[in-house]
Amino acid sequence: MQTRVSEMLGVEFPILAFSHCRDVVAAVTNAGGFGVLGAVAHTPQQLEIDMNWIEEQTKGKPYGVDLLLPAKYADIGGDTTKGSRDGGAPSIDRDTLAQLLPPQQQEFVDDILERYGVPKLDESADVIGAIGRRGGMLNVAPEGYEPLLDVAFAHKIRLIASALGAPPPSLIERAKKEDVVVAALAGTRAHAERHNTAGVDLIVAQGTEAGGHTGEISTMVLVPDVVEAVAPTPVLAAGGIASGRQIAAAMALGAQGVWCGSVWLTTEEAETQPAVKQKFLAATTKDTVRSRSLTGKPARMLRSAWTDEWEKEGAPPPLAMPLQTILVAEAQARISRSATKEGSGAQQLANYFVGQVVGQMNQVRPTRQVVLDMVTEYAEVAEQFAKQVQG
Repeated sequence: MQTRVSEMLGVEFPILAFSHCRDVVAAVTNAGGFGVLGAVAHTPQQLEIDMNWIEEQTKGKPYGVDLLLPAKYADIGGDTTKGSRDGGAPSIDRDTLAQLLPPQQQEFVDDILERYGVPKLDESADVIGAIGRRGGMLNVAPEGYEPLLDVAFAHKIRLIASALGAPPPSLIERAKKEDVVVAALAGTRAHAERHNTAGVDLIVAQGTEAGGHTGEISTMVLVPDVVEAVAPTPVLAAGGIASGRQIAAAMALGAQGVWCGSVWLTTEEAETQPAVKQKFLAATTKDTVRSRSLTGKPARMLRSAWTDEWEKEGAPPPLAMPLQTILVAEAQARISRSATKEGSGAQQLANYFVGQVVGQMNQVRPTRQVVLDMVTEYAEVAEQFAKQVQG
């Protein structure tokens, strides 16, 4: 599968695998694809550990790192480079935090947990960090993500990606000096054009089918529109891609490769919470929803009692990023801790980001096998296409 992207990244297959799990990143890279580590919730120390591990496992093979660099987010103040081990939470006191999180939203979350009978956490739980009971943070402000960039560029990464927002000029300049490819995700033609003008090397056209932060335009419509808008900059297709047939469709639309995330969530290596993984395996393509209930920005995730509660009449609006993440962090930790009990309220609430291809994710497979199955099926489709043309 030789394309401009595979040549640019130095890989056998232009299959880019986004995952927060280092095991998946390493497995895809070792299978001939290109693993991309989602690092927005890492602390610099965690990222250093994970990148060292990935490099030990992949022995020099190329891989990348992904961050969120949104243009708009709530400024919560504090030192965002210091905080809890799990979230990189800003160092601010409880009183300041209470002012940032409106009582209406706090009471709403507490009411959900009480009605569904979700047990409280021990005081020693990791989620209780520098900002108190509702600890948790996405590193979306420069003070939070710049230390992560320092760690990433200290390693031999081949790509740095912005999953939300245009990469700042300083990042693009730094990457070019280090010979690192810069990628940016786009949900509209306008976003792609803005990224292209900024000087990115690779644009990911992500359709609404995708898991996580995504727009409203389908992959089938978006990809050729973006390809036309940013030519000759190469484009990856994202959203609704979990098989070789879907890769072939992406290539037919003009993409030079694919960006996949959801398909890795049910692999053997994935760190997906067991109760959520079981939900994924049983879900259909109709069982996802775009919701602001986890991060404050629209993101596609598994529909559950949690998302239903936030959609009910009378529910308060989710807060802006990253306040919504801070608001729900303890709640999500409590839910995850108790979701293993069959039929429990926590199990009903449990969910995670996933795309509409969840309907295809009905068995647990090794990550390497997923990659090889994709490539094999793509080759079969390409052969069929060739026969059709010859005929």
